[in-house]
Amino acid sequence: MNTSQNAAFQTLANLSGRRQFLQQSGMGLGATALGSIVARANANEAKSIDKQATDLKAGELEGLHFPAKAKRVIFLFMAGAPSQMDLFDYKPELAKQFKQPLPPSVSNGQRVTAMTRGTKQIIAPSMFEFSRHGENGIHLSELLPHLGTVIDDICLIRSTHTDAINHDPGKTLFCTGSEIPGKASLGSWLSYGLGRMNENLPDFIVLNSAFWSGDKANIQALYSRLWGSGYLPSKHQGVSFQPSGDPVLFLSNPEGVNRESRQKMLDLVTDLNRQHMQQIGDPEILTTIAQQEMAFRMQASVPELTDLSQETEDTLAMYGPEVHKSGSFARNCLMARRMVERDVRFVQLFHRGWDHHSHLPKKIRGQAYDVDQPCAALIRDLRQRGMLDDTLVVFAGEFGRTTYCQGKLTHKDYGRDHHPRCFTTWMAGGGVKGGITHGVTDDFSYNVVENPVHVRDFNATILHQLGIDHERLTFPFLGLDQRLTGVEEAHVIHDILA
Repeated sequence: MNTSQNAAFQTLANLSGRRQFLQQSGMGLGATALGSIVARANANEAKSIDKQATDLKAGELEGLHFPAKAKRVIFLFMAGAPSQMDLFDYKPELAKQFKQPLPPSVSNGQRVTAMTRGTKQIIAPSMFEFSRHGENGIHLSELLPHLGTVIDDICLIRSTHTDAINHDPGKTLFCTGSEIPGKASLGSWLSYGLGRMNENLPDFIVLNSAFWSGDKANIQALYSRLWGSGYLPSKHQGVSFQPSGDPVLFLSNPEGVNRESRQKMLDLVTDLNRQHMQQIGDPEILTTIAQQEMAFRMQASVPELTDLSQETEDTLAMYGPEVHKSGSFARNCLMARRMVERDVRFVQLFHRGWDHHSHLPKKIRGQAYDVDQPCAALIRDLRQRGMLDDTLVVFAGEFGRTTYCQGKLTHKDYGRDHHPRCFTTWMAGGGVKGGITHGVTDDFSYNVVENPVHVRDFNATILHQLGIDHERLTFPFLGLDQRLTGVEEAHVIHDILA
């Protein structure tokens, strides 16, 4: 526990202990003595409250553990698990094994889902053509022509693997560092450790795509715990922006209430909350005060943030035609650039619809259409504005897809089951080397054979690029110093860092 954590917990302990003592034994004390004690306690507590409220924007870290290469993160999360074989992991030799059973020496008795347990596990090579891109000739699927134009800014991590084999625990593990719900999310950890850079906007914002062109029938739910603060103070949870209406719920004043009236109401509520804090010493009251004040400032800052009228036609065209649809992935990518431009520290985009157990070739075309041009535009836009060097862009789903088929299999139709053993993620900007690949899978895109990268390593590397040692950013809870990467071993991927 660091010095500021010790101070905060000691303050709460002192407040709680003193209040309990006065409440339990006050009837036996003289009224004069009791009044004197309470007066002094309240005066000291008021000073402490004022200082804590002033420090709310600061992070808990007293200083970075090492120089940061990135100031901000944009996390593009592909919920449902994209097929690495059909997008990033080129396996030309598999064409010769079309409809052949996967050798037992490859699967090696590894766990599979109930959906394909007991099946023959027939090999389904990708039907899509791959071609080389960039200075190093990195192979990408024909589904990603735009991403190929910026591949020299991207590091493909083909050896990512995870523990989870189903969607809920898989997404929870990637976003919070644990398959068990209730832990703090990555964005919340950064908010907690580093504080916010913009006093008029949240330091952690979530955007969920409302339009997609791929699989509209098989969409898993998203849950607020994926951007929740868990055991951290609630002021660190992500703020979800809506695709229609007010970007943030209840942002607009009710009819008949103007901004001046709202300010007077807020001042009164703040005074009452401060009095309540003096009485019970609950730090969450400080969070309430800070969040209410933030909400008031956001009434002015959010409309400016979401107004795209000042964007040039060239910029809008770069993100593609879907940018004009409110809530589309393309529009959210442009919004993410505007957010980090205004020093929002962590922006997380969720794009669902990647769960392709059947008819994958048709469905993945729509998904790739949704994300290919906007992802490339985001990287190019950041680079043109001089922001890519200190903005880390990451792309990942919760796991990968099997090399064997699920359901119907023809040359142009097949599905794939969940596959945690290997999948592809990527990073760009923020001090990461571009135009390279990291890690190798076997000839079946089934097992990692070189430079494995666990989800914990992925998250540890993100923290590292922001100047944080993942083992030293902790929070005491249930008798354990909790951390994003848990108690398991995790390593920063130094080979991909510039």
